[in-house]
Amino acid sequence: MKPRISVLTLGVANLEHSFSFYHDGLGLPSEGIFGREFDHGAVAFFDLSAGLKLAVFAQDDLAYDCGLQKHPVSSTAASIGHNVLLREEVDDIMLKAERAGAKIVKAPQETFWGGYAGYFTDPDGHLWEIVWNPKMLPAD
Repeated sequence: MKPRISVLTLGVANLEHSFSFYHDGLGLPSEGIFGREFDHGAVAFFDLSAGLKLAVFAQDDLAYDCGLQKHPVSSTAASIGHNVLLREEVDDIMLKAERAGAKIVKAPQETFWGGYAGYFTDPDGHLWEIVWNPKMLPAD
């Protein structure tokens, strides 16, 4: 297995609502929801950096597709980190997320390791960390 991930898929309660949160609220680029013509096939993809895609897929359909029983989302099972170039971007993105319907679970603050970060959950409880790490700045 090569050390790469090409798609990160989130199971969501309401596909249209999640699409709106990520596209309209956070401004992630997307061509919209595809696959509505298929049973259990509707999905939306968002373009991220380095060719990575974020997908939102109805959790019922994801459970159907993989054959596992649906379980509630656990906000502490994993987090998605979004590293920013400038410290001020943390506050800007957190505010944007809150306005889009995110729940702020930890307001941005100085970290013990010399950075600045905050956490929010999306409308389905998926945990995001918005972080400025001066030792790991993004290329762009």
